[in-house]
Amino acid sequence: MAEPKDTPVTVNGRTYRWMDRPLVVVCIDGCEPDYITQAIRAGAAPYFRDLCEKGASLLGDAVVPSFTNPNNLSIVTGVPPAVHGICGNYFYDRDAGKEVMMNDPEYLRAGTILAKFSQAGAKVAVVTAKDKLRRLLGHQLQGICFSAEKANETSEAEHGIQDGVGFVGMDLPSVYSARLSEFVFAAGVRLMETRRPDLIYLSTTDYVQHKDAPGTAGANAFYATLDGYLQRLDKLGATIALTADHGMNAKTDAKGDPNVIYLQDVLDPWLGKGAARVILPITDPYVVHHGALGSFATVYLSPGVKAHEVIARLAALPGIEVVYDRADGCRRFELPEDRMGDVIIVSERHTVLGTSRERHDLSGLDVPLRSHGGISEKTVPLLFNRRTTGIDGRSRLRNFDVFDIALNHLE
Repeated sequence: MAEPKDTPVTVNGRTYRWMDRPLVVVCIDGCEPDYITQAIRAGAAPYFRDLCEKGASLLGDAVVPSFTNPNNLSIVTGVPPAVHGICGNYFYDRDAGKEVMMNDPEYLRAGTILAKFSQAGAKVAVVTAKDKLRRLLGHQLQGICFSAEKANETSEAEHGIQDGVGFVGMDLPSVYSARLSEFVFAAGVRLMETRRPDLIYLSTTDYVQHKDAPGTAGANAFYATLDGYLQRLDKLGATIALTADHGMNAKTDAKGDPNVIYLQDVLDPWLGKGAARVILPITDPYVVHHGALGSFATVYLSPGVKAHEVIARLAALPGIEVVYDRADGCRRFELPEDRMGDVIIVSERHTVLGTSRERHDLSGLDVPLRSHGGISEKTVPLLFNRRTTGIDGRSRLRNFDVFDIALNHLE
């Protein structure tokens, strides 16, 4: 039985008041705050300007590793990966003895705010750019949940909506295009116009951010497009809450070439082949974006290999920011120990980590490499079209506080 709509909903130890008007929570993938700042300065984003001036413009920390899956799941659960269990796009499953994508809800250890509100009687809709997130975001959700990537395959039974492409009124976009994110926003507007859900969650792709730096023509054009859709959602009476899963940085040397430390190529001569297994949690099916190169890695060591010796040697490499053993790294970054290797490595702002050179195909990179995953990509925006109240200015805000602020701390 659904709860009365004035009854707060509690999820993972946090309590959320019911929406007083439709709420649209947006995760702009790869949104380094400077993208918005530069778009506003260029006159390309008048709604963003108004939102910052008349609503609330805050900064928060994303989860490290600053990748898509850990952060989207932190946002929709309100807790870090140590609680919900999703610590990368990809990991080594010790029990199964194989490397796997972390897209299946079986890996999720906590319920979502989306599912809980839907079970309490709210009308909830989720639209994500890539299908890799859909099943995780839609776990136990009673409502609409589909991806722009596969909007042509939706059904009422599985996705809560028939013919997503026809519903939105746009052609199916390429997964490697800015239009994939535009489709997500167009779907949000269409849902608000026709179904008027109590709660909508929109999650985009970082295709543009991997190609275009803040302030460039491509970036400003993209944010101008988002600006128009956000203004339409505002005019439809929605509370808008916006954050990001991570920022983005150039990962190149002075010549503009990818600045990579190939960890497997480093470790094998030190320890012998087979003594260490490097896992890159950024790995997903969409490698044209980044060549599976990011700023966070974890290493599984064979019995007898001393972690502290490996840590000392890795920490001395140019381009490495921090190296921890599993316990210390998981404590700092709030990660589940059973899903991390023996060593955790984070590279500096302009450096990425790979396995071995031969395993990374960079032929699809047609622009200088931009990527994410490290501490240097953890600062993200927290924007609201209403002013905040009751927030301790001294407290550390996280991107996964966005639901708490939107439901408990807006005027």
